[in-house]
Amino acid sequence: MQPDDLTRVLAPKLGENLLGVEAFEGMAGRVRFRREAALDLFRAVRDDLSFAHLSMVGGIDWVDHREVFYVAWSDSARQYVLLSTDVPATDAHVETASAVWPSANWHERETWELVDITFDHHPDLRHLLTPDGYAFHPLLRSFKIHEPEELEVKTRHV
Repeated sequence: MQPDDLTRVLAPKLGENLLGVEAFEGMAGRVRFRREAALDLFRAVRDDLSFAHLSMVGGIDWVDHREVFYVAWSDSARQYVLLSTDVPATDAHVETASAVWPSANWHERETWELVDITFDHHPDLRHLLTPDGYAFHPLLRSFKIHEPEELEVKTRHV
């Protein structure tokens, strides 16, 4: 499968919400989309292009905005496809993919927890890696690493 094949199937379904399809090394292509079309895109990629398994969801903090990316696998095409959308840093949310691919559940929880991207209508958006109530998102560029504390080392003289 090539980027042109992806465009031929997705463009009629997404219209202007499909921002572009480009070649991406080792994959069928990279599909860029508006977040408003996330659920339609996920269904089309699964149902019409046979990418039945979602392997990964992640997020990147680019300071002024955040990028959410998804990697899906097709057994019939024996290829991955990369799906990505940008969300404003001040309004970082997108529809959950877990309704289409149940495997998105924990990946989205991890992305929310580390990069502060909310997945709307997620069935169980709670902490996975950090303690409950942890208010920080460690993979944000604004996250400040605390200086190491000086520890008083007590020695015993024998």
